[in-house]
Amino acid sequence: MVLVGLAGTPRDACGAPPGKPEHAMNQATASCRPRPGQEGYPWSAFFGYLGAAVVFRYLCHSLMLIPVLLNELRPAPTVPDLLLGLIPRLDWVAHINYYLWIACYFPPVIYLLWRDRRLFARFVVIDGAISLIRGAMIPLTGLGPPYGPDLNALRPFRLWPTWWQLVNPYRALVGDTAGIYLTKDMFFSGHIATTFLLYLFARRLGGREARFFLALQIFSLLVVFFSHLHYTIDVIGAYAITFMAFTLADGWLRRRFPRLGDGEL
Repeated sequence: MVLVGLAGTPRDACGAPPGKPEHAMNQATASCRPRPGQEGYPWSAFFGYLGAAVVFRYLCHSLMLIPVLLNELRPAPTVPDLLLGLIPRLDWVAHINYYLWIACYFPPVIYLLWRDRRLFARFVVIDGAISLIRGAMIPLTGLGPPYGPDLNALRPFRLWPTWWQLVNPYRALVGDTAGIYLTKDMFFSGHIATTFLLYLFARRLGGREARFFLALQIFSLLVVFFSHLHYTIDVIGAYAITFMAFTLADGWLRRRFPRLGDGEL
């Protein structure tokens, strides 16, 4: 359907002039869809996609933890890092770094779903794939903790009971089991990979959203360095691998599954 604007410019049903770049057309199409709080919004689709995303990411995270925990039982050295030698470690930031990451990850993910279910679906698939890639990369690199002794090699734990504690959402959030048992999940940084991927998708939403997501990403970067959570190479690797995965997978998903591109979800 083509409409005519006030100045006589032809426009489509969502108010976007024809011939605009794809990302502009996507923004216009997403903006004309009903959103939560508006009449006609399909809440069943919203919660359906949210539930499917939680299950998919939970499975990816659970599988990723198996090689990561096996790696924790291997002795590994702490290696020198020029940048960490210049940046002071803030204990209070290190203590709450996981909760700061949650604040930078989960609300933007919900906002992405609120704005465009197609972008959200592609984000979740690529985010899960990156998590599995990270699970393979960590034991291949075998880096020791950048701060403190290698506690898990000195005091080995039982694999499957520990795995269950980590996949138990309540124990992971309240009991800080990730901070206790994951001390060598180094290459590459999950904090950086997830928030950077969110920024890459936010660019499809518009400049204001992209700037806000970028600010959250930079904040996550500061948290990582001031808590001495990762080596510098872990951060660089996260940017490189995430950008490669996004570049290769996002276009493939749109071509292979047209409903994730321009189709209705």
